[in-house]
Amino acid sequence: MRPSEQPRPEIVVGLVATPPDYPARVAARLAPELAGRLAERVDAEARWVVREGWGEVAPRRDGGVEALLDDLARRRADAGWDVAICLTDLPLHSERVPLVAQSSARRRVAVVSLPALGLRQLRGVHAAVPDLVGRLLTDASDERVPPADWAPAQLARRVAAIRRVIGEADAGDLRYVASRLVGGVRLLTGMVRANRPGRALLGLSKLLVGAFGTAAFALTTDTIWQMGDALGGLRLTVIMLLGLTALVVWLIAAHDLWEKADAETPVELARLFNLGTILTLTLATAVSYLVLFTGTALAAALLIDTSVLEQSLQRPVGLPDYLTLAWIISSLATVGGAIGSGLEDEDTVRAAAYGYHPEPGGWLDEKEAQQNR
Repeated sequence: MRPSEQPRPEIVVGLVATPPDYPARVAARLAPELAGRLAERVDAEARWVVREGWGEVAPRRDGGVEALLDDLARRRADAGWDVAICLTDLPLHSERVPLVAQSSARRRVAVVSLPALGLRQLRGVHAAVPDLVGRLLTDASDERVPPADWAPAQLARRVAAIRRVIGEADAGDLRYVASRLVGGVRLLTGMVRANRPGRALLGLSKLLVGAFGTAAFALTTDTIWQMGDALGGLRLTVIMLLGLTALVVWLIAAHDLWEKADAETPVELARLFNLGTILTLTLATAVSYLVLFTGTALAAALLIDTSVLEQSLQRPVGLPDYLTLAWIISSLATVGGAIGSGLEDEDTVRAAAYGYHPEPGGWLDEKEAQQNR
């Protein structure tokens, strides 16, 4: 315990989000609670000050985590922060396994890859960031706080995604990595979470309108009724999958959502970006299909009288027949919706591409706010 007459040391922690899109939302939810968590987990006697900031809209990809650490170290030095933590949506790797976080005592900075935390990312950063700050201050021999009384491997017990720790004595770096299989699955689900598939779903509103128009026309055609009755479940499933696949492919091709490897984007990163885009669009289109199916089934029940459907099919009908009718019409309408998707707003659809981050508006970090004063 320090003597009561001594002033409490002030320690400034910078919290940087790059790109300032989804990571900025996570940082904004973490920042108000971080000082209290640092007092609880690191040192209650220090006065913790948390500064929010943002990094590049399109963060550097060519150097991976080292490029992020270098950029963050320059930002920390320019801003006069004691330590800095970067939250990013870039999927990072170390030794071909997902990298959850990496700290550098020499630079006094650390990076956390949000996708590697899986679906519960806010809970993950709440657990990881205070320990990373404490570890950085301890490894940098900062005398203002007592040395951390826990080993780096203990962070693995706090954050479910972390499986092991790799240390680099010369560089003073610690890398927290996940398992190859489970960590890889968690990384992909985390990428979809960070890509906000709900935003992609809202961006396909015109597609749904076009699909509903196609479905409404198909409901009046008794040939479609008979076709749905003749086709079995296997064929209807194949038609549905083909329709959804065609829609995803059309969206990617028509709006140039495919990430290409180049000097700034390694092949592995481009592959992950494309996989994240495909999974996000698949989830969004699947939900759109369910909405279309539900609406078509209700419209069929309201507009097509049972006696009319029985006369066309030459047999008694029930609820399964209406669901089958909605099934084939929704599948066919999805293809029609794919054509209509070309009319979607370009920026709205491109938001589904994992590597695409629009220039944000109406939000400045503390560094820019100070410069504009």
